Amino acid sequence: MEALTIREILEAVHGRLLGDFSDLEAAVTRVETDSRTISPGALFLPLSGERFDGHAYINAALEAGAAGCLTQRERESYLPGKFYIKVDSTHRALRDLAVWYKARFDIPVVAITGSVGKTTTKDMVAAVLSEKFQVLKTEGNKNNDIGLPLTLLRLEKKHQIAVLELGMNHAGELDYLSGIAQPDVVLITNIGDSHIENFGSREKIFEAKCEIFHHAKQGACAVLNGDDPLLATLRGKTPGDAVFCGSGAGLNYRASDLESDWRSQVSCRVDTPRGSCRMDIPALGEHMIYPTLMAAAVGERFGMTLEEIAAGVRNFAPTKMRMNILNRGENITILDDAYNANPQSMRAAIEVLDGYTGDYKVAVLGDMFELGPLASALHAGVGEFLGRSHVDCLVAVGELARGIYDAAAASDVPECHYCATKEEALPVLAGLLRPGTTVLVKASRGMAFESITGYLKEITKEQ
Repeated sequence: MEALTIREILEAVHGRLLGDFSDLEAAVTRVETDSRTISPGALFLPLSGERFDGHAYINAALEAGAAGCLTQRERESYLPGKFYIKVDSTHRALRDLAVWYKARFDIPVVAITGSVGKTTTKDMVAAVLSEKFQVLKTEGNKNNDIGLPLTLLRLEKKHQIAVLELGMNHAGELDYLSGIAQPDVVLITNIGDSHIENFGSREKIFEAKCEIFHHAKQGACAVLNGDDPLLATLRGKTPGDAVFCGSGAGLNYRASDLESDWRSQVSCRVDTPRGSCRMDIPALGEHMIYPTLMAAAVGERFGMTLEEIAAGVRNFAPTKMRMNILNRGENITILDDAYNANPQSMRAAIEVLDGYTGDYKVAVLGDMFELGPLASALHAGVGEFLGRSHVDCLVAVGELARGIYDAAAASDVPECHYCATKEEALPVLAGLLRPGTTVLVKASRGMAFESITGYLKEITKEQ
């Protein structure tokens, strides 16, 4: 973050200075919302929610070294040498500060949303663009009304492009985030079942995803999954040019001749309006063509050659817990895809496991949340999909995952185990592991399946 003076902060957040502090030219170089991670000289921005109030930690943050804070209410006393800025809403102030700060940087913004693959696509686009540009990208999946403005507040003079992930779980959220990001390029990965309990249908999810265009720059380019039937309906309806990516005929960016070593990478021929090139993708699964094609489209949008794009693709590294391949001793492999799950990503992960080289394939699958009244049918669908694969064993964990278990058992998956809790699953897994085993670990974020991955690492040897 570049330095901001108190005067500039007051202007950005429409605030009022409290107490005796008067040095308006004093500056901060960081904004923090967590009092436990305060850096010396930072601005502490306390947020409030249903179960917490950051205002209770203002003194702790200031005593830990913060130069000052925002506050929604006046204080009984003020620490000497610290500034306090009164605002109507600290949440709104965070948004206003990020928008004001972003306006200081004349750089293009690439914004990414979708039901599945947002983070992977963000990482791939950033990897490609980094071959030629200094890129700021969203860390992890900090893609909400807090994470997005904090990301923008990390901008520095060196940055030439920002690659931002925008998430949502209810209508109106992407409208809000789009107003902060104001993208020059919009990517939508797909329309799936994630958060369908809040919307009722894919069509309503589609409408909500399209809110990303509400505050896009005039003439903003759209990069869309052309194999998605709902996104295909946007042809001719986006604010600016639209390009479509996928495997179907007639698309602007198309992948063909897909090959996989089923150990560490897939490769494919990529056809673009400017030419063709074979690209090696250091990840597994046919679904990896979509982030690759979208990254190619963005790269060419910013004048990159196919050779530069292919080099960036080779340098792609997935965010932690997103199909990370952990090679262990005795030819045991852990496919750590534990960060999150929905029906589409479950099927994609099972396809990776299905094709993986290994003597014994185990799927450890947990609950998928926010599916509403469709939850039972969608979990059963995953179990049926398992039955059409060559997976040897299922370990289903959690109340909803019972539906995966029942359908998998009825679909003749050779070996099926059901465990109500993760704790019950651990001894089952210990008894299943053998040399040459490949284990997929996947569930919704709320299941915290990284503990299962950690246990599997504990009971296996380093390679």
